[in-house]
Amino acid sequence: MKIAMIGTGYVGLVSGVCFSDFGHDVVCVDKDPAKIEKLERGEVPIFEPGLEDLMARNVAAGRLSFTLDLAEALEGADTVFIAVGTPTRRGDGHADLTYVMAAAEESARTAKKYVVIVTKSTVPVGTNRKVHDVVAKANPDLEFDVASNPEFLREGAAIDDFMRPDRVVVGVQSDRAAKVMADVYRPLFLRDFPIVTTDLESAEMIKYAANAFLATKITFINEIAALCEKTGGDVKEVSRGMGLDGRIGNKFLHAGPGYGGSCFPKDTSALARIGQEYASPMLITEAVIKVNEDIKRRMIEKLRDLCDGNFNGKTVAILGVTFKPNTDDMRDAPSLTIVPALVGSGANVRVVDPQGRQEGEALLPSVTWVEDPYEAAKDADLIVVLTEWNEFRALDLGRISSEMRTAHMADLRNIYASADALSSGFERYDSIGR
Repeated sequence: MKIAMIGTGYVGLVSGVCFSDFGHDVVCVDKDPAKIEKLERGEVPIFEPGLEDLMARNVAAGRLSFTLDLAEALEGADTVFIAVGTPTRRGDGHADLTYVMAAAEESARTAKKYVVIVTKSTVPVGTNRKVHDVVAKANPDLEFDVASNPEFLREGAAIDDFMRPDRVVVGVQSDRAAKVMADVYRPLFLRDFPIVTTDLESAEMIKYAANAFLATKITFINEIAALCEKTGGDVKEVSRGMGLDGRIGNKFLHAGPGYGGSCFPKDTSALARIGQEYASPMLITEAVIKVNEDIKRRMIEKLRDLCDGNFNGKTVAILGVTFKPNTDDMRDAPSLTIVPALVGSGANVRVVDPQGRQEGEALLPSVTWVEDPYEAAKDADLIVVLTEWNEFRALDLGRISSEMRTAHMADLRNIYASADALSSGFERYDSIGR
């Protein structure tokens, strides 16, 4: 099959590369000349393990190409996937559909034959029917179908998620569109991965409901962690005991400084807004959003306590600023709440992150970027594990504590044991829920 992929951001690029690895002929199109030039040189503009090699292999095989010309991408295409951004609109929590609708309209004006226009971007319930109306109005003579195909990719594990998915969700209105989408995903169907074919609204809702539920699990265990700190419980043991229940499961039960990233903040906000619009309030989701912000602020107070109540003049080493390891994404990361609070209170902040510096330099002004944790810890008053990169999991704690001015550690990802930290020379050690 021939596939046109509109948008070469995280979702579009990963999806396009993986579709080409299925054996499809994929053309990725973007309006950004610099991005297309970079891709044509074989450079990946995002950090995702394994993506650069997979892209190079499929370009070499002639199945994957990049262009600025939508007409070129759509020539002979069976499907056109819209994978553009849907950021949260300022002021009202809505997902901004400007780019989605523009891509749909331009595709309609460009297409010459029957095509399935597939929304890969995360969009509110009802959007795909609006896409249908936009396409029909832009080109009344075009024969087409609209499909919803939400993505479920974890940054840092996106290729495996695409190639070995828990499920693929496809929303369609016609048998013809269902057949085309079945052909697109035939390699997964042949390997018995579940393909859920449903209506447009259900497909759209599945995406929001799934992300809101996962955000709820994270927020719930973070609230339990706060209670454990008051009662003397150990949230890691609580999480383990809960997770062994098959009805609950152990995923997303890891206490930390709050969720961030490209999906959970945006999608929970959008779902809450959808509920308000339809007079069916998403009260749990609204509470999750509020509690998650409260958790980030609670982390600041935890750090303040470790600095004896005052950040002014203190040197704080921050290990990790991306919202999770194995990504360069800093969208809504806890660091964007915590680090500015430290700087604003007079702290001298040093930051180490294997991939976060390029984006972080603009988002976190007035910090000092250093290359390794030992350099960051030298003469510091506090060291903070904020993102659980593998590089931070086996540090020489004795070396770090001996080089600090005040050997205090805040382990906000619970990757060390209190006994190990204290026996390695740390005077004070604090974590989450222990």
